Amino acid sequence: MHDVFPKHAREGNFCLILVYKNIKNSIFLIDGIPLSCFKRIYKLILLFFPRFGIAAYRKYSSGGGYPGVSLSTPLPGIPKPVFASVDGHEKYETKITTLENGLKVASQNKFGQFCTVGILVNSGSRHETKYPSGIAHFLEKLAFSSTAQYGSKDEILLTLEKHGGICDCQASRDTTMYAVSAEVKGLDTVVSLLSDAVLQPRLLDEEIEMTRMAVRFELEDLNMRPDPEPLLTEMIHAAAYRGNTVGLPRFCPGDNVDNIDQKVLHSYLRNYYCPERMVLAGVGIEHEQLVECARKYLLGVEPVWGTSTASNLDLSVAQYTGGIIKMEKDMSDVSLGPTPIPELTHIMIGLESCSFLEDDFIPFAVLNMMMGGGGSFSAGGPGKGMFTRLYLNVLNRHHWMYNATSYHHSYEDSGLLCIHASADPRQVREMVEIITREFIQMAGNAGEMELERAKTQLKSMLMMNLESRPVIFEDVGRQVLSTGKRKLPHELCQLISNVTASDLKRVTTKMLRSKPAVAALGDLTELPSYEHIQAALSSKDGRLPRMYRLFR
Repeated sequence: MHDVFPKHAREGNFCLILVYKNIKNSIFLIDGIPLSCFKRIYKLILLFFPRFGIAAYRKYSSGGGYPGVSLSTPLPGIPKPVFASVDGHEKYETKITTLENGLKVASQNKFGQFCTVGILVNSGSRHETKYPSGIAHFLEKLAFSSTAQYGSKDEILLTLEKHGGICDCQASRDTTMYAVSAEVKGLDTVVSLLSDAVLQPRLLDEEIEMTRMAVRFELEDLNMRPDPEPLLTEMIHAAAYRGNTVGLPRFCPGDNVDNIDQKVLHSYLRNYYCPERMVLAGVGIEHEQLVECARKYLLGVEPVWGTSTASNLDLSVAQYTGGIIKMEKDMSDVSLGPTPIPELTHIMIGLESCSFLEDDFIPFAVLNMMMGGGGSFSAGGPGKGMFTRLYLNVLNRHHWMYNATSYHHSYEDSGLLCIHASADPRQVREMVEIITREFIQMAGNAGEMELERAKTQLKSMLMMNLESRPVIFEDVGRQVLSTGKRKLPHELCQLISNVTASDLKRVTTKMLRSKPAVAALGDLTELPSYEHIQAALSSKDGRLPRMYRLFR
């Protein structure tokens, strides 16, 4: 008995027995057995498993049947396996049909009994130049409320439940997306519901009042949450595109909450919710079936706000201005508790990149992946981005920095590549200089291994994301809405593979000519002036101009 069971299993009044039954290594766990029963159980084990023992276990666990055969070598006498061939191309192409009213119907077939279908509208916060900012935010919260066909949101949810469905609406700076995931056999109901939710919302006074409360709560949460990234993103856009298009507030300003009512919403919807600015996208369904449903529920339907011609449409092109937006804020109590986050100052510095319609969009995406970054406490290996520049050059060398992350925001007429960094308020100046130096070093020659790693990571991220049906739906909808067609994953992978080190150097050199956009949040006592940050990004080494103080 002492040979089979180790010492720790025999101590105390209870023991744990692990029995390796046979060559398949099936495991029996007998937990909490009184010691008095131990010998009796062991005798039963020997009775039923006479060959049981350490030697037998070692024989099977070490692959004794094929001694000396490595795991990378095929086993002798075993038929050669036949694997499915993969050419890297999607089995189904994206099919697109334009209806008589201008609405585009796009679909991508995908095996499975569930589908994701939705309507994407070329409408977002960037289109609110002639309206009070915050309409897109309100419409997002009001989505899937009562309609002409459904008396309440609960009725909509109950209808979707019959088909195992869920619904959601997301509004961004340039797109509003209404989506439903449900069983394929419920497609007719889903498209009918989507048509009603988008074109026939009641927008009752009580619903608008509830939305006002939800918006106010979200604004409070935005300013109180420990993660400042959404607030910084809002600030960097406002600094980069001051007072125009994508620089307009993504979240409804507090002063506008009471100014948005049914009349304002109908006026906006009349101009922007028209068929030629919409795409009905579906993944996991037959194209002909989706087109048939679109003709049935989206062709010749009069919206609740009428069918008058759009007369107040804003077609402004994004004007990059650069600049700085500062928010002095006490960050010492944003995260209380047993392990509070220390007080940090957050800085985000950005430069103009390019639109997603330009050829340089792919090199910028590779550059952003090569910069990478994250938090100083991120766990993981190379697959988590630990070999990106912001890890190697910043977080691994400067232990006092809590975060350094690269972001790339791209729109149909402009783009923004930025780096977010956070550290103790006393080290803000040094942190800013480290980030400006990283921007300057982007223009240097990227190493072959570094570049290949970034391209491989980007392709890997692209392909893994596109395994998800809702992600495919969003990709199909956004591409068709902006370009009228869709580039398939293997085409994008080929474009990524074609990126060279000279491409990265070229786009970085062009980017560094633009004025910086700066967002600063927290204790800003040590923040360098905007002119000094601009001078650092125009220098050869990215260093801030020296400051000499008589008193410290």
